[in-house]
Amino acid sequence: MSNETGASEVPEPGSPADLEKPGTPGTPPADKTPSPWRGVMREIASGSALVSVLSVLLAVVVGSLMILLTDETVREAASYIGARPSDFFYAVRDSILDAYTALFQGAIYNTNVEGFERRIRPLTETLKYASPLILAGLGVGLAFRAGLFNIGGRGQMLLAGAAAGWVAVSVDLPMALHLPLAALVGAAAGALWAGIAGVLKARTGAHEVIVTIMLNYVGYYLIFYALSRQGLLQAPGSGNPKSEAMPESAILPKILGDGFNLHAGFLLALVAVAFVWWLLNKSAMGFRFRAVGENPEAAQASGIHVGRTYTTVMLIAGALVGLAGVNQVLGTATSGVTVDLDAGIGFDAITVALLGRSRPLGILAAGLLFGGLKAGGFSMAAAEGIPVEIVLVIQSLIVLFIAAPPLVRAIFRLPKEATA
Repeated sequence: MSNETGASEVPEPGSPADLEKPGTPGTPPADKTPSPWRGVMREIASGSALVSVLSVLLAVVVGSLMILLTDETVREAASYIGARPSDFFYAVRDSILDAYTALFQGAIYNTNVEGFERRIRPLTETLKYASPLILAGLGVGLAFRAGLFNIGGRGQMLLAGAAAGWVAVSVDLPMALHLPLAALVGAAAGALWAGIAGVLKARTGAHEVIVTIMLNYVGYYLIFYALSRQGLLQAPGSGNPKSEAMPESAILPKILGDGFNLHAGFLLALVAVAFVWWLLNKSAMGFRFRAVGENPEAAQASGIHVGRTYTTVMLIAGALVGLAGVNQVLGTATSGVTVDLDAGIGFDAITVALLGRSRPLGILAAGLLFGGLKAGGFSMAAAEGIPVEIVLVIQSLIVLFIAAPPLVRAIFRLPKEATA
């Protein structure tokens, strides 16, 4: 075409028309196509899994600073850092190294003792502590995937543990029947307790956060009442709010023998991880859970009954959390049901689910991490005199950083999360 003066219009170099002509300036070489690995690496760098890992790293760094602040040797060396700075840096190095060495030896492998069995005992303790965290984390994470915030873990564990304990002490059966029956009744109790929140959410729109919080208190006082009355759960002839000890026929067997505390609750946790993975990724029900979690309005429009899905997911989530209560009563604390049987696991499970990004394998890894922190924290306190609360601070910082992914991305200059 010609312009108004009649001169031929020539595209400027680098313009869209110019780029269409091979060999002209600004044209990218035909053989240099974007590498598929670049997209993969960008997805890894911007994905939520990396943010979780970096959140743990940041929490450990801040926790290390707190360890230094509580170390008397470091504080003393800091008082004359101007005269002999090397003393301060050596003290910092020794403090951090000793602390995390003690953590490792208390959670994974203790090189200070003789015999392979004694050396791997810390690992078995980590697995023992991780088992209820994994089970309860799966229950919380499954609800997250459906768009529900299940923070009623404490109440669900209490009801489940009390129901399993009641079956254990009240029914006389062979172990092959007694243990499965007690576990199933416990899981059913947890499911029904969480199902209350699901039904109220489906029928009335009641917010599950408020309902599950209130059910925690209701469950606590119900179990306290039952443990304080003869003829219900209280041990005969006792004035303490505690049940009888669990009989042998209803106790989860030890995996590695009586020399270790690790019991079959860990195997139960692994089975639960496999089940939830299959449920979410391979079943039609799991697809409905994920669809409702992504967009309940769109799911409703496509024919999915959202209210029924809310009820179903809370029933399954409550059963999983209930199994954590069963794990405590029939595996870890077999001396009797108490109102402290949840040991804070109901709330720690929220952290585990968040760190695991509500994915079964992620929750498994997060549960193992927190189990290791719990087992190793006692070793740190005993060996180095570090307050065990430091471990709780690290766990809290993990939650803080996970809840603020833009902060983590800004610190490490990560790209924005990849979107589909």
